[in-house]
Amino acid sequence: MAKHEGYGTGRRKSAVAKVWLIPGGSGDITINEMSARDYLKRERLAIVVREPFETTDTVGRYDAKCIVSGGGLSGQAGAVRHGIANALVDANPDHRGLLGPAGLLTRDPRVKERKHAGFRKARRGKQFSKR
Repeated sequence: MAKHEGYGTGRRKSAVAKVWLIPGGSGDITINEMSARDYLKRERLAIVVREPFETTDTVGRYDAKCIVSGGGLSGQAGAVRHGIANALVDANPDHRGLLGPAGLLTRDPRVKERKHAGFRKARRGKQFSKR
């Protein structure tokens, strides 16, 4: 791997992403050895992943190499976004002033609620049968 300039860890739901920023790249985002567009399958998720670069106006200045595990595609995209934002702050602390107010450095605390006793899921009760 080429010399990296910034490293960040991102989390969302049950997904965890490790992100390395490589300076002087063409703006390629690689997730688990695949391009972000191919890995995430949906254009909306690819846009989510690019958001920190667009917020800091660093599109095309870095290549991002990401390793992500756990969760589904949506959670993984959010984890990569969070990791890229943290890596940008690691590379240049001045970016904190742009990424913080945009909400990109905050870990989204929403996770699946645990199943409770007597229920089918967290809040979904058993089906009522009159007869």
